[in-house]
Amino acid sequence: MSSDASPAPAKTPVTLRQVAASAGVSVATASKALNGQGRMTAETRERIRETAQRLGFRPNSLAQSLLRRRSFTVGLLTNDTYGRFSLPLMAGVSDALVDAGVSVFLCNVEDDMRLAQLHVEAMLDKRVDGIIATGKRIDRHLPVDLANLRIPVIYAFTQPDPDAVGFESDDAGGARLAVEHFCRLGRKRIAHVTGPASFAVVHERARAYREVLAEHGLPVAEPLLGAWSEAWGHEAVAKLFDGKAGGAGAPDAVFCGNDQIARGVIDALRERGIGVPDDVGVIGFDNWEIVAEATRPPLTSVDMNLSALGREAGLALLSLVGGQPAAPGIRKLPCRLVVRQSCGRPPGG
Repeated sequence: MSSDASPAPAKTPVTLRQVAASAGVSVATASKALNGQGRMTAETRERIRETAQRLGFRPNSLAQSLLRRRSFTVGLLTNDTYGRFSLPLMAGVSDALVDAGVSVFLCNVEDDMRLAQLHVEAMLDKRVDGIIATGKRIDRHLPVDLANLRIPVIYAFTQPDPDAVGFESDDAGGARLAVEHFCRLGRKRIAHVTGPASFAVVHERARAYREVLAEHGLPVAEPLLGAWSEAWGHEAVAKLFDGKAGGAGAPDAVFCGNDQIARGVIDALRERGIGVPDDVGVIGFDNWEIVAEATRPPLTSVDMNLSALGREAGLALLSLVGGQPAAPGIRKLPCRLVVRQSCGRPPGG
């Protein structure tokens, strides 16, 4: 017999979610049963334990340390009324916590300081294991002080308190992805139409836009700043193509600060008989799919990876609740470019 037999492939660890599905119960119920907690019949508890043993489930020590802290809930606090940013982020948080048997509940504080304080007090009364704070922009605090709570707090897509742990998308890196993509496609006159000067991300993205054009030896036009709206995108096209802005020559590409601006730009170009992407390529930012996929042609856009951001925030909160220290500061996560049909093909492509 040969002694060179290949080692058996390593088994993928069984998750709590798989145990719950096999036992026909929720993840939270499975978690409580395996930790000797919660109200359920003895038959249900024994069935779950037998299922876990049969599948070879081994709980990880971090999840165990969290579960011993008991409430199995985490609060997500936001002022993002429409859920544009908070809902994909919450999906990522839930994905990170589900295998630890932890549920997430969302509280919308709008921009009301009194409402925010009421929600925080309610979370503390419910003995949540921790709070994740998120918002509509990275340069504004939520209207409530979370600095001195007795439970861990993680900030994601909102301005953190000093000495706290925060997560945000790399906006400059996202802008680089967009402008470098245009450069690879052979575009030479790239304009930038973006949002109000009061937003920090506007300046981060504009700086990256200028840097990439300078690196490629291309002319740098002054970014056009306005509202985060389709109407502003429409108006900006008039400024660019009527010769009132944008330097010599009409642009052959427009990098937009969000998808709504980009849709306004595309609509205005169509009204002028300018083809997208044949004459002018357009890229948006946010990858708001309901907008990007409905645009004609479908819009190439920078995705801020909010679900991944939420997942990292959730894992960080698990670590803090489990007693593991985390260095304060902001962690920037990379964006990705979702290529659709609004940019065109490279020369000869």
